[in-house]
Amino acid sequence: MSEDTIRLATIGRILRRRWRLLAALAVVGALVGYGVSVVFPPRYTASASVLLPGQWEERELLTQAQIATSSGVVDRTAAALDWAGVNGADLRGRVSAKAAEGNIIKISGTAETPERAQRLSDQTAHQFVTFAARITGDDTGPDAAAGPEALRKKVAETNRRITDLAKAADPGQTVESVQARTELEKLRTALQDAMKKLEEADPGTDKASMVVMGPAPRPTGEAPPTRMQLVVGGALLFFLIAVIGHLAAARMNRRLRAEPEITAALGSTLLGTVDVPGERPARRPLGRDPRAWLRRLLGIDTRWDIPAPRPSGDEAGRRVRNRRVCARLREKLPAPRRLLVVVPDGDEIARRAAGQLAAEAKSDPQLRVVEVSVSRPMVPDRDTESGALVVLSAGSWTAGELAGIAGACADAGHEVVGIVIADTVRARPTRSAGQPPENATLALAVPGHATGDSV
Repeated sequence: MSEDTIRLATIGRILRRRWRLLAALAVVGALVGYGVSVVFPPRYTASASVLLPGQWEERELLTQAQIATSSGVVDRTAAALDWAGVNGADLRGRVSAKAAEGNIIKISGTAETPERAQRLSDQTAHQFVTFAARITGDDTGPDAAAGPEALRKKVAETNRRITDLAKAADPGQTVESVQARTELEKLRTALQDAMKKLEEADPGTDKASMVVMGPAPRPTGEAPPTRMQLVVGGALLFFLIAVIGHLAAARMNRRLRAEPEITAALGSTLLGTVDVPGERPARRPLGRDPRAWLRRLLGIDTRWDIPAPRPSGDEAGRRVRNRRVCARLREKLPAPRRLLVVVPDGDEIARRAAGQLAAEAKSDPQLRVVEVSVSRPMVPDRDTESGALVVLSAGSWTAGELAGIAGACADAGHEVVGIVIADTVRARPTRSAGQPPENATLALAVPGHATGDSV
């Protein structure tokens, strides 16, 4: 895994070099969002407000909001609406309630049409007020006899009955009569204590009845997520997934970039670097391969994770660097100097660098360039060559692929005498003055020898 920090420049490089792929994925995400909006029809939400007069604590308001969406209220709402195929369990996910400022419970209902959403919220608010009044004893309906006021009347009637029984009891002083009167007085005391506790615990003694603050307004727009929100959300989601996927792939990239790692994988020494002026790669004919056509259309036929080419010197400076690499080869090889230049197949930069070296070396050393597949490397058997020179670009191949090339060279009887790394640069105009002639003698920077100039 690469430990390079993900910078904004990396994201900018993804946007510049993969914009066609990102745009295509965003369009696919938008189509997916549109499909979801077609599968799930639009919904509308209406809200009704219920006022709770008096002093209410926050926890009490939250309790009332939970009561508004309880099964007792929702089941009564479903029975009152009497919609075909809709019961309390179906409405439970469509009704919500929350406590707002000013002792207000806001009840919302969601349905397929604005009219049904309005009816749902209004009916739920009405059923909530009725249910709450029934709990607190403020209900004036036919079931009001079960409220605290009815209990008070019942207690008063019981007290009168106890008094009548006490008067009708034997006024004598027998044990039975005294016990009867004592039991009646105990019953009267117990009833009075129970009524007192009931009045102290009655939550409706200091709070007025709840009030529905008018009918719910009919909704004029769809409830979120709307179709447009789903389309935009799908496009944004696919776009972000594509960017994150590129970043994850970059973090998991195992291609070797550092020179010590490359030399260790090939088991040889680095002879130098060759600057290759950057240019658009030649377009190969697509033929009838639809995958190649699609890759070119989406812009994924070229790598995005290669850094931008650094600025280079002029052509004379690049030729000096090439000559120094050739001079190091002459130092390492006995005469006649013939080398097999191995280039990984598909490494366009390395292939151009090998061509530059062959053109610069002319016949000393004599270079024979071959391209080797990294998936199944096969190197020609040794003939008159003194060894193999591997030319490759950094950041393009893994350690296993390079080890496979080195093993193929060994199997063919070639010793890897050196490695040359090809580097893409931004070319500058050719120097017109002070350019060294091609046949000028150069002081070469060979390890262990003094030189007159440096790379």
